[in-house]
Amino acid sequence: MHPRIEDYALIGDQQTAALVGTDGSVDWLCLPRFDSAACFAKLLGDEDNGHWRIAPKGAERCTRRAYRPDTLVLDTEWETEDGSVRVTDLMPQRDRAPDLVRVVEGLSGEVTVHSVLRLRFDYGSVVPWMRRADGHHVAVAGPDSAWLRSEPEVRSWGRDFATHAEFTIAAGEKVAFVLTWHPSHEPRPPLIDPYVALEHSVEDWRAWAAHCRYDGPCRDAVVRSLITLKALTYKPTGGIVAAPTTSLPEEPGGVRNWDYRFCWLRDSTLTLGALLAAGYLEEAEAWRDWLLRAVAGSPEDLQIMYGLAGERRLPEFELPWLSGFDESTPVRVGNDAVNQLQLDVYGEVMDSLSLARLAGMHPQPQMWELQCALMDFLTTAWRQPDEGLWEVRGGRRQFVHSKVMTWVALDRAVHTLEEHPELGGGDPDGWRALREEVHREVCEKGYDPDRNTFTQSYGSRELDASLLFIPRVGFLPPDDPRVVGTVDAIGEELTRGGLVRRYSTEGDPVDGLPGSEGTFLVCSFWYADALHATGRTKEARELFERLAGLANDVGLLAEEYDPAAGRQLGNFPQAFSHIGLVNTALALFGDEGAG
Repeated sequence: MHPRIEDYALIGDQQTAALVGTDGSVDWLCLPRFDSAACFAKLLGDEDNGHWRIAPKGAERCTRRAYRPDTLVLDTEWETEDGSVRVTDLMPQRDRAPDLVRVVEGLSGEVTVHSVLRLRFDYGSVVPWMRRADGHHVAVAGPDSAWLRSEPEVRSWGRDFATHAEFTIAAGEKVAFVLTWHPSHEPRPPLIDPYVALEHSVEDWRAWAAHCRYDGPCRDAVVRSLITLKALTYKPTGGIVAAPTTSLPEEPGGVRNWDYRFCWLRDSTLTLGALLAAGYLEEAEAWRDWLLRAVAGSPEDLQIMYGLAGERRLPEFELPWLSGFDESTPVRVGNDAVNQLQLDVYGEVMDSLSLARLAGMHPQPQMWELQCALMDFLTTAWRQPDEGLWEVRGGRRQFVHSKVMTWVALDRAVHTLEEHPELGGGDPDGWRALREEVHREVCEKGYDPDRNTFTQSYGSRELDASLLFIPRVGFLPPDDPRVVGTVDAIGEELTRGGLVRRYSTEGDPVDGLPGSEGTFLVCSFWYADALHATGRTKEARELFERLAGLANDVGLLAEEYDPAAGRQLGNFPQAFSHIGLVNTALALFGDEGAG
């Protein structure tokens, strides 16, 4: 049986991440960065595309697994007829080189354990040359080199272009494996002590988690989501990737498979809000500074996403040698949506920087100058149709959400100058007038009075979950009948199994793609927020508890969920979903849960 997306757990070192299955196999790992080529790509292919499995000989799925509390250190346990064994997986924060550490510990009896390491560089397409040196197995292919060692050394051999090891472990005994990557033209980096690395990783994660100010219901889920967001942060720059994976399908066997290993601007407002509210000012400042660096330049060249360090070119191409997760092709690298016009990002950037200023972050000198340049462009460009926040590939439209976020940009710019007149510059009178014009146009062209709901785009009868942002951003108050009507309409038309879809994919969908997709988890969290804002708090809390319960056994959420099949869909774990969980918990329980 093919594994499900929720069968995986995440480990990482805040520069890249690996997915570990319930069978003890590391099936996805990109080195040295989140967006580098994978050296284990079984997730999107088969064993010949690279993986590393450690498990009792003959065993399949583990008996149990869990993160050590408030850490990203994963314990996986098997109980066999001969005894029980635990494998502890982690990626310690790197000094220079990335390390993957796997510690095998006997818990009872005597268990024979088998390890098979099948390295395949460049997304599973390149078989490295293997040799032995200084007690290591060394793999080299082009720019990549990886060194494998065990402490103590165990019997190992090569077979079928893989490195095998087998040993018997008794209660209280331990064997640690370390896989270290470095550029092949450089000397081997210094060796780490795997047991010291384990101890420090546990201490570091728990010290970080202790800063969380939230102490309300579902605290474990909130802390797990914050740890996941931290793990998806590229520490050198502060950027946060949407997910550590590419091409996990939104529909099994379908073509809606995208690369999410990049940093989206629209995540900024929600990310900043979650981090600040939970007590993580340092991370919020790092994300704000990444944002300022990434968007610097001509405002008309603003992109919806960037690379980990602010790279602009993210060309999309396919990997035909990979069969795809659950036969879902194509497998894509890069993302052509980077070239789309999405006017809502101007509102999200302005909102993010306004939030940063309100939170008391130390202002960067160029921040207001950059904001004024963005506003100069938006005041003339806002009338254009665009591809919208969902990055549709079915043609540009006058999306209501894009216009609402244009209003947000104008509103935040006006309020910034009202609260900080010393900043000077800008065109506050012109911005106020245009703010009113945009508001009036949206209410006239984006609202269907017969159905008492806002619509996806001007002149359309379709709905869109992004309309739930109308009260959230202050465009209209939550008790406005048009807001209540929109929330009711989304509940009636866009829910499936009680969860919310982004939009309808029936007929001639706006995204221009064949097939369908699951319910969108972050949209379901937005719906819970809207229910709460419109006075239906009991329903909102029930929905939140259900959504939190959809996380897998180690607390992780993908992008989407299929209520009929009871399975997660899309890239995993998804930052947007975990941001939604944190923000909804804070909205519902913030007063009683803030420390």
